[in-house]
Amino acid sequence: MHRLKNFIIPSIVLMVLLGLTISFSSPTSIKGSEKTIAGTHPIQQLLNSKEVAFYQWQQQELKAALKAYFDKAIASGYIVGAGVSIVKGDSIVISEGFGKRNSKTNKKVDGQTIFRLGSLSKGFAGILVANIINEGTLHREAKVKDYIPQFQLGDHQNTDKITLANILSHTAGASYHSYTNLVEAGLPLADIAKRFKEVTPISDPGDMYSYQNALFALSGEMIHKATGQEITKSLKNRFFNPLGMCSITMDYESLEHSENVAMPHSKWRNRWRPKKLNDHYYNAIAAGGISASAMDMGKWMRFILGHNPEIMSKSALSEAFKPVVEIKGRSKYYQRWPGHVSSHYGFGWRIHKYVEGNTAQEKTIWHHGGSVNNFRNEIAVYPEADMGICVLLNNQSRIAKRVVPDLYKIIQEVYQKGTTNNIASNNFSEAIPYH
Repeated sequence: MHRLKNFIIPSIVLMVLLGLTISFSSPTSIKGSEKTIAGTHPIQQLLNSKEVAFYQWQQQELKAALKAYFDKAIASGYIVGAGVSIVKGDSIVISEGFGKRNSKTNKKVDGQTIFRLGSLSKGFAGILVANIINEGTLHREAKVKDYIPQFQLGDHQNTDKITLANILSHTAGASYHSYTNLVEAGLPLADIAKRFKEVTPISDPGDMYSYQNALFALSGEMIHKATGQEITKSLKNRFFNPLGMCSITMDYESLEHSENVAMPHSKWRNRWRPKKLNDHYYNAIAAGGISASAMDMGKWMRFILGHNPEIMSKSALSEAFKPVVEIKGRSKYYQRWPGHVSSHYGFGWRIHKYVEGNTAQEKTIWHHGGSVNNFRNEIAVYPEADMGICVLLNNQSRIAKRVVPDLYKIIQEVYQKGTTNNIASNNFSEAIPYH
């Protein structure tokens, strides 16, 4: 009997520890385990109920920590409102709002509040191109001039070298932000494409990273020519509709008439003042014309992490995250994040390598920032950790440069705290609050 007892107790502890490893499972799978409790063995019933309670406890702790962080930022005058989503595995762990949609009203930001994304839109275009490449309709080395005959950058010999991969990775050879002013003025992309013959290249195609909006937006024209569909329709049909991303807008009129929209803000006499939504970048959807809520950004990150293989496989997604060009120097804010090693650009995504803590192992962040119409946003996906963070702000803010590592640290602390407390005590009824 003594031997049996010695066998059973370690076995139960082992099963509990295994349960901890799936504590990030999706709300769907958690609900599923609740449904099966009645028909399972008493020990499994205990493990299932503890798993559910532990998941809920972690989520509550994380919500409280995030609330404290953003409440402090609001009280300090750094932000007006924020939409925040955090994904772990196939679960959208957090989709919350903090602060106000409009500083002059009492309407609060929530998980469904729509923000303009700015250059986070580039990540959508990059994934869309990866999807089209995977089906064989378009190729990364496709020549821009073959799809947009009026396009010319430098002489004809130089123009002949410029590919889809070049414009998606900001390596076409044009000077920094060439003709962004024309995009913001609302000129049609076809007209802007013609103007590039007046631009003197600063490098051969593929040699240098030089950030673009106008050139990047031409990818939308190439998508249209290759598929026969406008980029907006391709995004809806391939991603937004299948993923249930219901808040997405890609035109000014739809955003203006949406009820739950965050208004942009600027500071005047040390106080935040709401501004009007403008119609910039709707002629350049791929570069900056998409708007979305925190909830839909959560769905997007879960998809990027490969949890919707019925829509797009991980291998197909990986096309967008292949490093094309190094972003050199140390002057960019993300190059000062803890443990930063290097940064490259793929298709609409920055790919950072970093080391965590005292380890020598390099890990990856797929990242982009976005700014338009006084909105300021950040998205960061950690493939090794199967985790994503997205923060949408309705004002320009100094915290935008550090919000990703700040939240990453908060997430780590919450989950390490939960795991340590539970493993150390081996007594879940004491460690987990039941409601």
